[in-house]
Amino acid sequence: MPKIHSHAHSARDLHVPEARDCPSPQDGKVDVGARLRFLREGRQLSIRALAEASGLAVNTLSLIENGKTSPSVSTLQQVAVALGVPITSFFEPDSPRSRVVYMPASQRRSTNLPHGMLSDLGAGLAQRTIEPLLITLDPGAGSGSHAIVHPGQEFVFCLEGRIQYTVDGAIYVLEPGDSLIFESTLPHGWENLEASPARALLVLCP
Repeated sequence: MPKIHSHAHSARDLHVPEARDCPSPQDGKVDVGARLRFLREGRQLSIRALAEASGLAVNTLSLIENGKTSPSVSTLQQVAVALGVPITSFFEPDSPRSRVVYMPASQRRSTNLPHGMLSDLGAGLAQRTIEPLLITLDPGAGSGSHAIVHPGQEFVFCLEGRIQYTVDGAIYVLEPGDSLIFESTLPHGWENLEASPARALLVLCP
C-alpha cells in the first residue's frame, strides 16, 4: 500500500471575521443551511434549478437549507461547483475585508459534518487563493459515498489518527506527520478507519 512519509503588523491590520451578510453563528457554529440559501437566492436560483445543476435531489437541498441534515464534504463540493463558488463560501460571509487575519482558536468557526467537523482557517481574508481547512473525523467517518472532483490542487497533512485517502483508485494511509498533495481533478475521498478520532489540515488551491 503506497504511503507518503514526511518527517509585525499594527493592531488595525489584524482582523477576526464577523458574519454580516447572513445569520450570525452561535457558539462558533456555522449555519451551512442558511449560508446555502443565502448564496442560492443571491444568484436568483430556485432550489429545483440548483438541484438540476448540482445533480442532488431537491429534498436533499431542502433538508440542508432547513438545518434538518448535515451535508457531507462531497455534497458541499457538488453544490459549490454548481454555484460557482469555493467550498469555503459556506463558512464565511461575502466581501472579505482584510489582508491579514488573526484567528484565535477560541474564535474559530466550525460546521458539523455527518460524522465530524470542518473549520475554515482562512475566513475573512481578502483575495483568497488558498482555502485552509481543519477537518476532524469521527471513527469510521469519511468524505461521503461519492468521489470528490473539483478544479485545482489539494494538500493534506495528518495531525492525529490514521486517515485513508483514495486518489484516482490508489490508496494512501496517512499517519501523524504524513502529507499528500495531488491534482484535485482526480476523483478522491478520505475515510477514518480507526476506532478513534482523526484530524488533518486540508489546503485547497483552486
